[in-house]
Amino acid sequence: MLNLNDLRLFVRAVDSGGFAAAARAIGSPKSTISKRVAELEAELGARLIHRTSRSFTLTELGREFYEHARAAILESETAEDVVRRRMAEPSGSVKITASVPVAQFQIANKLPGLIGAYPKVQVQLHVTDRFVDLIHEGFDLAVRSHFAPLPDSGLIQRRLSVETIILVAAPEYVRRCGLPRVPQELAAHDAVNTGPAAGVWRLRNQADEEVQVSPRPVLCADEAGVLLHAAKAGLGIVCLPDAIAQPGLDSGELVAVLPGWHAGVVTTSILSSHRRGQLPAVRAVMDFLTQP
Repeated sequence: MLNLNDLRLFVRAVDSGGFAAAARAIGSPKSTISKRVAELEAELGARLIHRTSRSFTLTELGREFYEHARAAILESETAEDVVRRRMAEPSGSVKITASVPVAQFQIANKLPGLIGAYPKVQVQLHVTDRFVDLIHEGFDLAVRSHFAPLPDSGLIQRRLSVETIILVAAPEYVRRCGLPRVPQELAAHDAVNTGPAAGVWRLRNQADEEVQVSPRPVLCADEAGVLLHAAKAGLGIVCLPDAIAQPGLDSGELVAVLPGWHAGVVTTSILSSHRRGQLPAVRAVMDFLTQP
């Protein structure tokens, strides 16, 4: 079977009008091109080019062979282009793992748009609050919320969001207990905490002043949806990321408490291995989810 690269060199030599011009065009030694074309002729058992020190002309058979060789090169380039376009078009399944709050409040509302933009991508969203090993469990993407920077794990990291943690309560609670005017007054208010160890709230204002207070805990829950429902039910003051609290603030189900103060920030990042992150479908999903 003929070497496709030899056909390319032969066609380039003919199109360039000689070995020297072809060598300059592709940056290869003239002797290499001449040798490869000679080997092509030897394999065919036919002379394709009349060579002299002053001329470079095709034989009659060479002219006919050139037309077919040129067509073969074009077909091979077309076939390669089809594969490259197919590989570049996002398609196939993308397996994502995310915690319950992230899935509910940051990913779920983006899924319709994602599927509409990439109809050939099948998203598999696995929602769990347990630790998931991204690589060993076969996930393409992991979405993590964290208060401190993630360690350098060798994974691709893309920031999805940075949210301020604000204080909110239900209007009914405010009518019953009033609003604190300064952070120190929180000690006389009921609170819903994320856990027994979260009894001390560290609040900061725009001047970067910090105050530590300990409201009265009435309930502990380590899931954002439960905290949100507890706040709306009037059980006490709750610390929530602003994206989770904002719909309740907009609807009037929640009111802001001490709006000049916040309880820190939470960052949500998307992680992928370098190998999986290069796949068109995985890259497209990551790009879509991190759009503002």
